[in-house]
Amino acid sequence: QVHLVESGGGLVQPGGSLRLSCATSGLPLEYFAVAWFRQAPGKEREGVSVIAGSDGSRFYAYSVKGRFTISKDSATNTVYLQMNSLKPEDTAVYYCAAAREYTTVVAAMDSRDYNFWGQGTQVTVSS
Repeated sequence: QVHLVESGGGLVQPGGSLRLSCATSGLPLEYFAVAWFRQAPGKEREGVSVIAGSDGSRFYAYSVKGRFTISKDSATNTVYLQMNSLKPEDTAVYYCAAAREYTTVVAAMDSRDYNFWGQGTQVTVSS
């Protein structure tokens, strides 16, 4: 049975940092792309970052490039999103999701290709 569980969200001031974790089970991560998506109130869900299972390639949305870093710990099957220099516009519910890598163009971060989702964690950036 597949499970993805996010943690690490919270309230942070602009310019601050948070690290999100996505604990996975039931997924052989070497065959899956794992992505972080976010959805702010009244906005569409958008892809933030993704890491490929096959070769560890990483891709980022333009809005977070240089500030966010995605990583993976294969020993614990956990994917992380380190978020630095946070801005109020980063406020959203963040979700991790997994897709079989052969079914998706990893860099595209198309949410329609992702079959497994976590419950989400709220990130609020505010002074």
